[in-house]
Amino acid sequence: YAWDANEEYLFKAMVAFAMRRYSSKSTTQISNVLLCNVTDRVSFWFVVTDSSKNVTTVPGSEVEAAIRMNRNRINSAFLLSDKTLQFLKITSTLSPPVGPSTPVWLIVFGVVLCLIVAGIVFLIVAGIQQRKKKNKESTETDNLEEKDEVAVTVENGIPCEALDLKAGHINGVFAADDERFTSL
Repeated sequence: YAWDANEEYLFKAMVAFAMRRYSSKSTTQISNVLLCNVTDRVSFWFVVTDSSKNVTTVPGSEVEAAIRMNRNRINSAFLLSDKTLQFLKITSTLSPPVGPSTPVWLIVFGVVLCLIVAGIVFLIVAGIQQRKKKNKESTETDNLEEKDEVAVTVENGIPCEALDLKAGHINGVFAADDERFTSL
């Protein structure tokens, strides 16, 4: 925004306000704040005079303390922050760094604990499924063994058709070739 006479008036009013709050005296007026060497880049220095002592300036330490005490109000009046509104020789009042509401170690502990619980649940569910699968296979094997009487055998866990030894079984692939080869 442009720095004009109205902005200067607001600045003077804010400094007078800070001086009144700091010293608890109502003698500081807007006319007691003097701006000097105002540049286009809004750079200037200012002096606060004491009206009760006829044009005597207020010590710099009192002005610094007053501005330090009311810096937040001054920044808010101009919609600025300590980074944009800088007072030379007056240290900025930076707010303390914001920390997380919970400690970092507690967050890490919670994540690790959740992973461990999830792993245990996975192992339990996988074991139950494997046991169900194994029980299902054993019931199928029992059913196939019952069918064994009907010419089905199980070898190495694989159901196979049993050969009917009484009737015999002829493999058609080798039936015609028996005559071409000589016997041993």
